[in-house]
Amino acid sequence: MTRPILVVGAGPAGLAAAHSLASVGQRVILLEKEQRLGGAPILSGYARLVPSGEWARDAIGGMVSRVESHPLVSIRKGCTVESMTGDRGEFSARLSDGLTLDAAAAILATGFTHFDSVNKPEWGFGTYPDVVTTTQVEQMMSTGQGIRCPSDGRKPERVAILLCVGSRDRQIGREWCSKICCTVSCNIAMEIREELPDCHVYIYYMDIRTFGLYETKYYWQSQEEYKVKYIKARIAEVTSNGEKLIVKGEDTLVKRPITIPFDMVVHAIGMDPNVDNKRIASAFGIELEPHGFIAKGNAYGSLGETSRAGVFVAGAATGPETIDDSIAQGNAAAMAAFALVNQASVAVAA
Repeated sequence: MTRPILVVGAGPAGLAAAHSLASVGQRVILLEKEQRLGGAPILSGYARLVPSGEWARDAIGGMVSRVESHPLVSIRKGCTVESMTGDRGEFSARLSDGLTLDAAAAILATGFTHFDSVNKPEWGFGTYPDVVTTTQVEQMMSTGQGIRCPSDGRKPERVAILLCVGSRDRQIGREWCSKICCTVSCNIAMEIREELPDCHVYIYYMDIRTFGLYETKYYWQSQEEYKVKYIKARIAEVTSNGEKLIVKGEDTLVKRPITIPFDMVVHAIGMDPNVDNKRIASAFGIELEPHGFIAKGNAYGSLGETSRAGVFVAGAATGPETIDDSIAQGNAAAMAAFALVNQASVAVAA
């Protein structure tokens, strides 16, 4: 009997890979370090997803349910891979709980880590309670709490969303664009205006990158229908006058300083490499790219290849990625791994 394929990480990419493999009759072992499946959308309490508009708990929750109910998927929670020996078709993985698993191939869907805004202290996070992150705002919406100032629970009348917090910033070692922050921020701005129609929402940006078909649905709709205001600026600091948060910087279009009061300031946080990537790379014998994400193999070879034959990667483990593209990559990596395993089986049979 063909060995199972090991899928590491049960976020959107890993769930997609596991289901695709099981759907074609391949046994799967799905490994998740947390005690709950679903990855960042579930663990971090995302609200409505871009671009479908579905609630994360429904969309990703549905993916979790179909994997959990599939007879060909064996799920192990709360453990990680310590080391993996052998070659493609005949791997042996030693887990953190002491168990050893045999696998024909492995798919790494280990995701990313949200940027920690304490690494941008001049913008007020960790100093002022009403400076929050996009993830915290998503949690307010997904729990039904609504948009409220954490300091006293009041409804904000003025909200500033600061883009590129932990992205495109060489001073703090984040040279990459996190790809989805602009679109997510446009979406959050519209949701704030929808809930609080009297609230004024400003987005402060270096550039806007609502790529592809997102331009009309998010960038233009947020301005024309929801009256979100966009200011091209460089923010210097976020302080407080004791009553309001004060955003200071420069409006780079008109070349003048700005000092504007707000009730709430939102950091649009970027996507960092998974904090465990060095350990993951060591355990699986693979390479990382210069920024710390998992390095892809030949871009024109099998989809999802890493630097080690038989080990594939999908989703935000390779760099900032959307949920939809992570799912697509999970499906692609699954089929590449399935093809490799079946080629090995045919070779043995011959």
